[in-house]
Amino acid sequence: MKGKNIAGRKLRLVLSGYYGFRNSGDEAVLLSILTALEQAAQREGLTVEPVVLSGDPAWTQRQYGVQAVPRMKLGEVRKALRASDGLISGGGSLLQDATGVGSIPYYLGILEMARWAGKPTFVYAQGIGPVNRALFHPFVARAFRKAKYVSVRDAESAELLARFGVDRDRVDVVADPVMGLPLPGAGGAAKGEAREPVPDAASAGEAAARGSAPAVVGVSVRYWREDRADLDRVAAALNALTQRRSGVRLRMLPFHHGADEDASRYVMERLGREAAEAELAPAHEAPQDMLREVDGCDLLIGMRLHSLIYAANREVPLMGLSYDPKIDQFLQRLGDRAIGTTDALNLQLFADRAVQLLEDPGQWRIDTYGAIRKLKDEAMRPAERIIAYCMQRKGDSND
Repeated sequence: MKGKNIAGRKLRLVLSGYYGFRNSGDEAVLLSILTALEQAAQREGLTVEPVVLSGDPAWTQRQYGVQAVPRMKLGEVRKALRASDGLISGGGSLLQDATGVGSIPYYLGILEMARWAGKPTFVYAQGIGPVNRALFHPFVARAFRKAKYVSVRDAESAELLARFGVDRDRVDVVADPVMGLPLPGAGGAAKGEAREPVPDAASAGEAAARGSAPAVVGVSVRYWREDRADLDRVAAALNALTQRRSGVRLRMLPFHHGADEDASRYVMERLGREAAEAELAPAHEAPQDMLREVDGCDLLIGMRLHSLIYAANREVPLMGLSYDPKIDQFLQRLGDRAIGTTDALNLQLFADRAVQLLEDPGQWRIDTYGAIRKLKDEAMRPAERIIAYCMQRKGDSND
């Protein structure tokens, strides 16, 4: 049996992504990948030794207990790749040029360095695009055609790669890794499983309606429009909700230290008297601390993609505010659509939907049960495929 000679052996895998910048969503991606790799390797009698390319290696090492090297010191990156069994690129939205021209060359360059070192490369649940500069298209296609395994987090990314020239059959469409992130100590769903919906169970929101406790509404916002008109509309929509329904406690959840805290304060300053109970949660550095924050909500209203993914992970009813196609793509996988965008938000529709979800969360869980289970199952697949490939490769080399 191929691979049998590596039982008890170690796999050294380098992870490339937007890590070490203390963005809760990206750090959750990293922790999710580390967790999935460890679990998949353990099932095969292996140990994974991750090496993370980080913007802050010392912080990453303290946070996750793994080796980390500076992502921009190419000499150290090259050394780590040479000593590895392969490179994992992802997840997240790495290959896009909406936020600048440097991201795509950097991540493709790391993939090329791994190939120069003779190491297999793997693409882990990435969201591709937008790639507005056509000159990048053939380089992305080349890198993905040479990868040993390619997975993306939505069908739109797979179709974009097909237009670039990547065979659609070799692209695995999976869920964002964070759908598989566990919450330690929680009594909810096990990793990779969804809770069975119980339509007649009294929910926290229903209890709040009876006056026993306020309903906690988590709100994740970010800066996007320069004129801040999008955040002004969010504040107006939250005012409409609190005027429509009493017993609501707004809890602002900053997913990016600094910027999201400032955006949250901007919204809080524009809330009316009925929303006076609004509070700002800490910008947690540990992803599972923010996951716990979301788990404590009765409803999550989010601009940040990973705020919505956290909510789906914990089966918390959610409403998405779209600033990017990735928001719409994720909501579509839940059978949902954005309640508004950074350009338009109907206050009445917003308040109606929020009240509906607070008063009948059980129906939302029934409606999304199948989609959430599928996403949780998919979230584990890339790690399993990568471990299986590495086992076969090492087994072949030992034969």
